[in-house]
Amino acid sequence: MIDDNMNMNRRQVLQRVAYLMGGAVSAPAILGMLNGCAPKKAESLWQPVFFSKEQGAIVAEVAEIIIPRTNTPGSKDVGVPGFIDTMLKDVYEQADRDRYLAGLKEFDDAARQAHNKPFVELSKAQQTEQVQKFNDDAIATELAYDPRPKDLKRPFILMTRELTLLGFFCSKVGATEVLQYVAVPGGFKACVPVAEAGNGKAWAQEAMGRL
Repeated sequence: MIDDNMNMNRRQVLQRVAYLMGGAVSAPAILGMLNGCAPKKAESLWQPVFFSKEQGAIVAEVAEIIIPRTNTPGSKDVGVPGFIDTMLKDVYEQADRDRYLAGLKEFDDAARQAHNKPFVELSKAQQTEQVQKFNDDAIATELAYDPRPKDLKRPFILMTRELTLLGFFCSKVGATEVLQYVAVPGGFKACVPVAEAGNGKAWAQEAMGRL
């Protein structure tokens, strides 16, 4: 059972991530968070359950590009890939899981078409460029809706971004050492120096409105 303080902290994380995602967090992500889902193992100790080994490797690299290791731990260090794996397995509906895996395949196919290599074999610069492109295209599509449909289904890259942010800021490191990630909607940055992100102390107790 989640105590009141933990529940409040998770609500604060959801509020912050909603802001970073342009004002909305998906229903399955909210359900998983409020039911206590959080990273449990570093990437080096994680064995995929929902993903195949190859799929898990792609997701891990994308998550690390979204929140990389700098002078503080990154997504892999705090167990974000395993968090995404668990959330998709235990919380999301089959249609969402199918859409995610189809998008993941499309994402990897794009790397193969552009570079004749799977995504995980690209250089870090090539990987970052592809994540940036998919992210920017997906955000542009969302912003084109006026108003935004309540049942809008996010693609692979934005689902991964959302789950990465949720998982990272639910981890002990994300909640106590970093605490801030600068990524306004439409303004994805793969690497943000901590000094440019308020030295990681800007929103320890901040709540961005009500859920």
